[in-house]
Amino acid sequence: MYAVVETGGKQYKVAEGDVIYIEKLAAPVGEQVVLDRVLLVSKDGEVEVGTPTVANARVTAKVEDHGKGKKVIVFKYKPKKNYRKKTGHRQPFTKLVIEKIEA
Repeated sequence: MYAVVETGGKQYKVAEGDVIYIEKLAAPVGEQVVLDRVLLVSKDGEVEVGTPTVANARVTAKVEDHGKGKKVIVFKYKPKKNYRKKTGHRQPFTKLVIEKIEA
């Protein structure tokens, strides 16, 4: 059984026991989170597609960790004008463990 959920403007294919990294949520570590924007559910070979979401479908996950991703270098440069600007960015994330898919 698997499902496709939407969170943080992105879609993730999840199954029970999977670990996913999503955009940062404001939930403390150890708390359970319910993802209710379920777009697709596949159970026993039958696929149910929502319009846009599947009714009465939920995915329960546990917040395992918060952190920051790898650094991305942003380098701005204008030729012949002596303009160079180097900055970095680390995107915050939340690590979830999928516990249960209800459909």
